[in-house]
Amino acid sequence: MVKKVGIIGIGYYGFRSVTPELSFREMIYEAATRAYRDAGLRPKDIDGFVTAGEDWSEGHSIADEITPDQLGAVKRPVFTVNGDFMHALISAVMHILTAQMNICLVESCSKASNVKTMPEVTAMAMDPIFNRPLGENPYFIAGLEMNRYLYETGTTREQCAQVVAKNKGNGLLNPYAGHGVSLSKDEVLESDMISYPLTTLDISPHSDGAVVAILASEDRAITICKDPIWIEGMGWCSDSPSLERRPWGEAVYTQIAAEMAYKMARIDYPRKEIDLAEVSDEFSYKELQHLGALRLCKKGEAGFLVEEGALGISGELPVNPSGGCLGVGSLLEATGAQKILELVLQLRGEAGQRQVPHAEVGLAQTWRGIPTTSGAVLILSNR
Repeated sequence: MVKKVGIIGIGYYGFRSVTPELSFREMIYEAATRAYRDAGLRPKDIDGFVTAGEDWSEGHSIADEITPDQLGAVKRPVFTVNGDFMHALISAVMHILTAQMNICLVESCSKASNVKTMPEVTAMAMDPIFNRPLGENPYFIAGLEMNRYLYETGTTREQCAQVVAKNKGNGLLNPYAGHGVSLSKDEVLESDMISYPLTTLDISPHSDGAVVAILASEDRAITICKDPIWIEGMGWCSDSPSLERRPWGEAVYTQIAAEMAYKMARIDYPRKEIDLAEVSDEFSYKELQHLGALRLCKKGEAGFLVEEGALGISGELPVNPSGGCLGVGSLLEATGAQKILELVLQLRGEAGQRQVPHAEVGLAQTWRGIPTTSGAVLILSNR
């Protein structure tokens, strides 16, 4: 059995609010071309392909059937995951660990600008019997959850607004971030109210883009790539699908996924052993909630850390140096892909102005968004 899996190549296209010049197929092709060049491989060298997507957001059923052309995967083994890119990457790792493949490619994309009625599409994920007939906008659910989180932890709206200012500011340092801007927390607090206490600027805007990563078994990785980025640990979890049976103040799905990943990576003290983290911040409070669930701080402590600057690029624990979803944009099922992309660049020392000094171990965490309770956690290292 294979002992270890490494990322030996990665490519992307995006990330912007609209991409009228390219279709989603063309974005995938651009990302794949760059990933092959990065790894020094050709499509014929790949043993299998994994694609992540959601038919609802892509606008047609069996959406993955039209992705092989862009990847060079025609008449080749293609495995589909109806979930986030990180779920697909975990599946690819398991294919390699069980010696079914030696080299595997993982793909996901977002063409959110094609979706005219995003709230209605998102609402289709709600329970069809008890929740969907209520006709509530998904942001209403986010507002309820944010309210409960603030109540249980003592976190303030001002601290959530500071997350927005931090991440959108980080986006200004990132050439692939489409929503970087200099904001004060007061500007966030004064933006239009969507569902109290959630304002317009607390919500991550959507972006278009595609990411392709190439993975290899340990023996192949060290032969092909000079400095592979190793996948040290991984975990995933889906909590209750219904609104009535979930804990509203905490992210249990992330707690369980994180403990799986830490156990595999042999990490006992995450705060001391992890150099940077890319976590889901599709809503401002979610970054703070997820940090507590990841044991990167105590429950309710994250708000104080962001106020003190500890979560900045030069802080004690850099979180979302890429700008996160707030700065880069929410990429539908490719959201986790952007987080893996950022960690690979950081651990290679290729992150430019936002480079975290001496980064050796990084954590990526994703969440499939309202109204789900599904997420994944990966630990990567350059050691």
